[in-house]
Amino acid sequence: MAYIQSMPKSETIKLREKYVGAACQLFFRSSPLKIVRGVAQFMYDEMGERYLDCINNVAHVGHCHPHVVEAGRNQMSLISTNNRYLHDELVILAERLVQTMPEQLSVCFFVNSGSEANDLALRLARIHTKNMDVITLDHAYHGHLTSMIDVSPYKLNLPGGPDKPEWVHVAPVPDVYRGKYISPRDSDSEEELGKMYADEVGKICDEVKQKGEGVCAFIAESLQSCGGQIIPPKGYLERVYEHVRAAKGVCIADEVQVGFGRVGTHMWAFETQGVVPDIVTMGKPMGNGHPVAAVVTTPEIARSFTETGVEYFNTYGGNPVSCAIANAVLDVIEEERLMERAARVGSHLLKRCETLKKHAIVGDVRGLGLFVGVELVKDRSKRTPATNEAKFVVERMREEKILISRDGPDNNVLKFKPPMVFGVQDADRVVDTLDRVLAELDTQTVVMKHVTPISDGVESSDMKLKKKLNKQIKAM
Repeated sequence: MAYIQSMPKSETIKLREKYVGAACQLFFRSSPLKIVRGVAQFMYDEMGERYLDCINNVAHVGHCHPHVVEAGRNQMSLISTNNRYLHDELVILAERLVQTMPEQLSVCFFVNSGSEANDLALRLARIHTKNMDVITLDHAYHGHLTSMIDVSPYKLNLPGGPDKPEWVHVAPVPDVYRGKYISPRDSDSEEELGKMYADEVGKICDEVKQKGEGVCAFIAESLQSCGGQIIPPKGYLERVYEHVRAAKGVCIADEVQVGFGRVGTHMWAFETQGVVPDIVTMGKPMGNGHPVAAVVTTPEIARSFTETGVEYFNTYGGNPVSCAIANAVLDVIEEERLMERAARVGSHLLKRCETLKKHAIVGDVRGLGLFVGVELVKDRSKRTPATNEAKFVVERMREEKILISRDGPDNNVLKFKPPMVFGVQDADRVVDTLDRVLAELDTQTVVMKHVTPISDGVESSDMKLKKKLNKQIKAM
């Protein structure tokens, strides 16, 4: 569609504003990017400007990886139909996914998105347990379907968000930096924090049982992404799972954003906590940009679903093209040793980000593999979120042709979850640039503390700088 790419950017904006819902998110809305091409860890706009992509965890093995593109093209030229017919790509994909899982997790269902996967997981849990109550974590996001908004405080907490259903119970997110329980991160205190946060889930389980009912499910990302790149303390999920199972519930691990080797040490992030979920959901990176997702569960839970007599059919879930693409993604992860790369490059990125603590605004640095968060605060002792400053940083990095994002309940956490082909040189470029940008905020802080007017009607050069920097932040 060459004519679309040659359309002036102003016309693209005009048509989007006219025909696309305003509620649909657009990065840098006041001056949006028009991206027309992607290669590996880079994206290009209509003018040929190249941007380093630090946030696209969907293009898991790199934008437009040749092997993935070819797999989709080849299968599309042969047949694309539903999974009510036999096809090798479907069963090969199921077998490969199961081989990456703990032995108990051996039955697959294929869908089109992470939202659909989580919706099906909740349906499986309800049928198997015959219970209704669901426990989720504060600030969690599990998808855009109505059923998933119900268990996503990330959306429920918004001013215009829907009311939380009575059957949804929200436990504190295990954030050891700005959460309900905080402490220095030494090994002993971290385990104690894990117990304290897990026991919050235990309290909810006890309350449900006191009503003579049981828990349906506990659903959580193995590492919380939208909630601010949260790494649970040691022992957290293990103790949570004990509480939930004692209340007759099942445990759902949402791996939609953090799975497929991103943590570096394991294929799935739940493995870093030493637990085995009852249901695992996956999506985003599975198709490297193509819509494909899956649910993997135990034979017992799958059997409960079968015994309802209600067949499960998904028009596009498990179609040959999607499965061929997902198989190609697994090929690249294995052949290019991307999990090992995530461990190596992620460790380097995390260490380099730690050096940014020389800037007073950097409160915490955390991460596993290529899943890293840098939390900005106005005051380290009070840990007050630096929301406007984080917005300034994201905009300034864009000016430097580096794309990062911010998230968390206060939008003050800089997020890094780049394509897995991200390299050491990329990490160095990001941190070196971020260091310079944060220095600009340091300058502003110094100016604000020390500036004084020279005389009536006359501004000092420092006062002018203070106003300029304030204007920049407010305009972003």
